[in-house]
Amino acid sequence: MVFSSRLKRLEAAMREAESYAEWKQAALAHDEESGAQDWKTVDDSEHYDNASIRARLDHLRSCRERQDDSSLLFALNEGIHGNMGGMGSSALYERAKVGTKHLITNYVEEIALALEHLASPEVDSFSVDEKLDFFRRASHCFGRSALMLSGSGTLLFIHLGVVRALWQEGLLPDIISGSSGGSIVGSIMCASTDEELHKIFDPGHIPGKDAPESWFEHIVSAIKPDRITREDTWNVLEKLLPDFTFQEAFEHTGRHMNISVAPAEMLQKSRLLNADTSPNVFMREAVLASTAIPGFFPPVVLMAKNDKGERQEYHGSRKWVDGSISDDLPAKRLARLYGVNHYIVSQTNPLVIPFIDHRERKSDPLSALKHATVTSAKTWFNAGVTMLNKPLSIVPEAKRLTSTLLAVINQSYVGDITIMPLTKWHNPLKALSWRTEEEIIELMDEGERATWPHIERVRIQTRISRTLDPILHRYEDLHVEHYGKPGKARKTRGGPRIRRKAS
Repeated sequence: MVFSSRLKRLEAAMREAESYAEWKQAALAHDEESGAQDWKTVDDSEHYDNASIRARLDHLRSCRERQDDSSLLFALNEGIHGNMGGMGSSALYERAKVGTKHLITNYVEEIALALEHLASPEVDSFSVDEKLDFFRRASHCFGRSALMLSGSGTLLFIHLGVVRALWQEGLLPDIISGSSGGSIVGSIMCASTDEELHKIFDPGHIPGKDAPESWFEHIVSAIKPDRITREDTWNVLEKLLPDFTFQEAFEHTGRHMNISVAPAEMLQKSRLLNADTSPNVFMREAVLASTAIPGFFPPVVLMAKNDKGERQEYHGSRKWVDGSISDDLPAKRLARLYGVNHYIVSQTNPLVIPFIDHRERKSDPLSALKHATVTSAKTWFNAGVTMLNKPLSIVPEAKRLTSTLLAVINQSYVGDITIMPLTKWHNPLKALSWRTEEEIIELMDEGERATWPHIERVRIQTRISRTLDPILHRYEDLHVEHYGKPGKARKTRGGPRIRRKAS
């Protein structure tokens, strides 16, 4: 009873924490009390191959400490993978409140130290070209991480809290995608330097409505909220998002923004707009299109710069709508464009949240049964639509509706790390309505608190890529300085690399 009481007090301290540092302190104390701290120190677990990870760690550490650089390079060349021996398993991050097995943490840290050692000028047994070739291959093999922000309506302020929590810990990926409300948050992140983000994260800087004063106004606000109009969205974008093209935003910050848009016409395909596929498209119109929910907002014509720098329509008068309908989380396209193989998802889609729970990626019987049920339902629905394809084609509206439903149902809404609101139910009547400053602060706070339990997992699983990226950039610069032109690179990054502006 005393043991349970102590754990409850620590859980209350975690809920009441005002910062990640406070939350982590309480969470570590909880791990100590619950025995999870002892669990971390023991290598054994059924969820990963601890013997091969231990042997590999000891060998790498020995090579580095002996400064046997040839053996170290050879060992690293055997493969740098984020899921070596199954160490990326979600189950390994569910036992403790903070982190995972020390063996995994130490192994990842040893890889990073080995890479930094080989990259140092003191290691002169390899030429710049040999090092550059190795770091390119290592980056290509390991892959990259991306943050995907789901469709959200005005729950986008939860996204803003998620992004703020990652940014404060130096863990915000350089590759971000967003649809609908997620496109607003992602675009602002990718068009703002770190210095500019300090202002963006101030809730007072974000437009909101006045809070209702009387009880009657509270009731009216809950039943019939003030719906945001297309003009309201545009005014917010004009205030918070610079009038950049995708290429200009990338040059300004070094961050890749990807916005999902869907065609208003039946025979067109959805698009992922970014600095590589559509460098001259203006981000504001792209965001406006991605937030154009059919039935609520009219479709949008994208705008782009022509060869004279003038604003003109993109692809004639073709119109686009909310991208979350067809590609809420464009994982496959990000993999193809940037070599992404690790996905951090902030999922706040109000239509999806009720059907995802914290066991989504677990292997317990209840989750397995749920997964089988959902999969069977999807299969039967797809089969039914296929059989009724001809009759449905007679009524274009019915065909469009079923096509939309198929696109929504057949998508995946989770990632390797899925961050979800602490509150599963939010008033659906307010999904497209103005929020008060108090509500904005509450939603941002919810997003931050939902992120804190995932911070150490993100830190561990992105440690190697965060080490590799600056090393690779440095050696590419050295190659250019020496030869006057870039070396032949494997495509591990989208488009040309442009140095991020200092902030």
